[in-house]
Amino acid sequence: MTDRYAVIGNPVAHSKSPQIHAAFAQETGEDIEYGRLLAPLEGFSDAVKQFRAAGGRGLNVTVPFKEEAYRLATLHSERARIAEAVNTLRFDAGALYGDNTDGAGLVRDIRDNLGVAIAGRRILLLGAGGAARGVIAPLLAEDPKDLTIANRTLERAEALERHFAPRVRASAYAALSGSRFDIVVNATSASLAGALPPLPRVVFAAGSLAYDMMYGRGLTPFLEWARGQGAGLTADGLGMLIEQAAESFFVWRGIRPRTATVLASLRAA
Repeated sequence: MTDRYAVIGNPVAHSKSPQIHAAFAQETGEDIEYGRLLAPLEGFSDAVKQFRAAGGRGLNVTVPFKEEAYRLATLHSERARIAEAVNTLRFDAGALYGDNTDGAGLVRDIRDNLGVAIAGRRILLLGAGGAARGVIAPLLAEDPKDLTIANRTLERAEALERHFAPRVRASAYAALSGSRFDIVVNATSASLAGALPPLPRVVFAAGSLAYDMMYGRGLTPFLEWARGQGAGLTADGLGMLIEQAAESFFVWRGIRPRTATVLASLRAA
């Protein structure tokens, strides 16, 4: 029988994950089907249980459910435990296994696809939700000069500062004025609503990378703003999506598909 997987979130209609995993299945010969699952904001757990009961084998988890997915999982990978957020669920006999492939996907996209070194760089991470939590440890493993987390609610950023002490610093957005960063990663969902994080006008160092985890047709509002503020390079999250999807595919199927052809195809489209 064909094994069923899906991406679960709210919203989820925009997700390109079904196309990506269909391409991976074709490349690897794995017999899977992959769809989208819109979960009510107050009904994530029930939606997961229903999908599993109907024969589903696993889920990718997107905004805003990654921290809830961590709490729902009964068994965690080391990277999920560090992040306290889950973006990949695998339904094992007697266990709900939670992993986090976001950080691996982000690092591979920045370092390998974009050719931007992370080591020795000053990084600014915008947001303190599940998307941000999943990428902090992999970014730190690349040995940046420093990593600052900014969030509308300072207390949430400070909680991450304590969790990853002493290697990260929390900041309110207004307190960033006068600071310059080599890599600025937008891990908020603001772009989905056509909005911007409340950043000071100048945070980009010369030749800096502005990276938005969201993606869409053309530049996201954050990337358009960043380009006007002097960012040297802009990139949306499509490459990260494909790289983390390949890692999720490996978690589910034990095979890691190649990503370059899929990335080129979706960029062209």
